[in-house]
Amino acid sequence: MRKLRGPGGCPWDREQTLDSLKSSLIEETYEVIDAIEGGDRTELCGELGDLLLQVVFQAQICAEEAAFNFDDVVNGIADKLVRRHPHVFGAVKANTSGEVLRNWEKIKKTEKKVENPRSLVAGIPRHLPALAKANLVQKRVARAGFEWEEIGGVVDKLDEELAEVKEALTRKDAAAIREELGDLMFSVVNLSRYLGHEPEEVLNENIAKFMRRFQSLENRLHAEGREPEACSVAELEAVWVAVKAGERGE
Repeated sequence: MRKLRGPGGCPWDREQTLDSLKSSLIEETYEVIDAIEGGDRTELCGELGDLLLQVVFQAQICAEEAAFNFDDVVNGIADKLVRRHPHVFGAVKANTSGEVLRNWEKIKKTEKKVENPRSLVAGIPRHLPALAKANLVQKRVARAGFEWEEIGGVVDKLDEELAEVKEALTRKDAAAIREELGDLMFSVVNLSRYLGHEPEEVLNENIAKFMRRFQSLENRLHAEGREPEACSVAELEAVWVAVKAGERGE
């Protein structure tokens, strides 16, 4: 990377900045996730290399600014791993993952040299997708005991938020509808998290299922010489039901 960005190197690489590389970093991260879900370890190896390239690239830019270099990045994370795992590298006892996470949060607080205690929900990336952000917020506060004791409370809260959406719809209050929809979505994420499911994954699976079924609906209509736009809602619903029944082997 030093050679690519140095004299006689690559014009494109020399033009890149931290800002210009942001989209590539995000893209490469999602390609790693796709490779994990695809189960092809050879592909995953390649995608991890592409992701590592982004780390090397940005570290080199910062080295040119005399801010830090790649060695600093690696040494920094190695030191952090040792510091935050005193139950492995020190004398602290932690027999469960819950104890590990609680210790982790305590150590993080001591690392921040601020007068006031660090909030559990501080430092969450602004650009995280909303579902992932909601899930992370809920996980963090749950570590502090801000959690339902049983799933019944989670479900009751979901029912409560849905009722408030319906009430806002009845009043035709646009601002309230928007706010209550947000509360409802947050509660759905909480139920998913409570049950041990990543909401981002759950929704993506549902989107894939919907797309697959809609494409089957289109194929059935096209086989009959029809287009979805020319069908009534009742006709579309009838084909949709048939598609779902076909998936179930009915």
